[in-house]
Amino acid sequence: MDTDFFKDLPIDSLLHKEELRQKGGITLIASENYAYPQVLELLGSVFSNKYAEGYPGKRYYAGCEWVDQVELVAQARCRQLFKGDHANVQPHSGSSANMAVFMGLLSVGDTIMGMSLSSGGHLTHGHGVSFSGKLYNAVSYSVDPLTHLIDYEALERLVEKHRPHLIIAGASSYSRLIDFKKFSEIARSYNAYLLADCAHTAGLISVGLHPPVFPYADCMTGTTHKTLRGPRGGFIVTQKKYAQQIDRAVFPLIQGGPFMNVIAAKAVSFEYALQDDFVEYQQQALANAQAMVSVFKGCGYTIVSDGTDTHLFVIDLRNKGITGRYAEHMLEKVGIFVSRSTVPFDTEKPCVTSGIRIGTLAITARGCKESQAEEIGSLIDEVLKGTFTPEHYAVKVKGIVKLFKDF
Repeated sequence: MDTDFFKDLPIDSLLHKEELRQKGGITLIASENYAYPQVLELLGSVFSNKYAEGYPGKRYYAGCEWVDQVELVAQARCRQLFKGDHANVQPHSGSSANMAVFMGLLSVGDTIMGMSLSSGGHLTHGHGVSFSGKLYNAVSYSVDPLTHLIDYEALERLVEKHRPHLIIAGASSYSRLIDFKKFSEIARSYNAYLLADCAHTAGLISVGLHPPVFPYADCMTGTTHKTLRGPRGGFIVTQKKYAQQIDRAVFPLIQGGPFMNVIAAKAVSFEYALQDDFVEYQQQALANAQAMVSVFKGCGYTIVSDGTDTHLFVIDLRNKGITGRYAEHMLEKVGIFVSRSTVPFDTEKPCVTSGIRIGTLAITARGCKESQAEEIGSLIDEVLKGTFTPEHYAVKVKGIVKLFKDF
């Protein structure tokens, strides 16, 4: 077979269709973004060919001179961004980054405490279907039933009762600022480690639009494909005293060879985040989210916690008589992509849910401003009311997308 001219036509066709879907639709999935062009180039680069188990200067393979330097650059930029002592850029995902922290600091069976899934937490914060709930004794904290905000006094009472070895501050769909300093005070009072899971807020933290993690947390985990517009992957930043434990947990405990192409792409995304215009991007994402929240409130929707301080928010659809799964399906039919989401104390199954989560990262990356965000919010309301056919709304979606930048 002549590999220079071979083309896998079915896969090539699917790639083309996916590109058209992304360019022709409105992506409002809070955990998705458009990677920088240089990031995509590096993912398909010759770094993909290199096996590099271990760490810079301590590899188990020859020929690592240049990839060692790539990883050192990525580590340095990550430390600079988040003002931490040590960075590990090898985790393949945010979930594996969380697992490495658990495995590095805890013993199987120890007690962990994280936000419940319905309140906005993540599966790796102790849910029973995750390794976090199967390997550890997991206790959950919830938000206040009325405000849907973290109640730090109630949290401390729960910590006093259960005495967790590790507390997780962070969420997947909680839209308000998290007080890492307050979390730290509680954790220190009860001799618990504090893990800040910043998978969704890393970019905001890096530019000062969210309270800082350090010196309050023992470890911070994050992902590079959300607010940082990088490749799909995770990272860990720690205080110096935990560096060896965390590194050994990532490799050799839970992972093998690192993806050097992904680490090179992570380095690029960290560098972009150090530029002045990255601050403007994060500010615009927040402004777009707040503009959309205003529209939805005006249309009679209930917003969990009554608003947002970040790039995402959750709409409680129960007063509209529809489920999250129904809303997600209806919007997808017209080219608007959101994700269903549980709401605090949700009685629906996680596969159905009572809400949808909306994020503004991707549309902001394509040049969306507040006026367009408001237009999108109004269009979503129209679609969910179902006055006209999906084809009618699909035309409106195309009209909005025509004004977007390419990616």
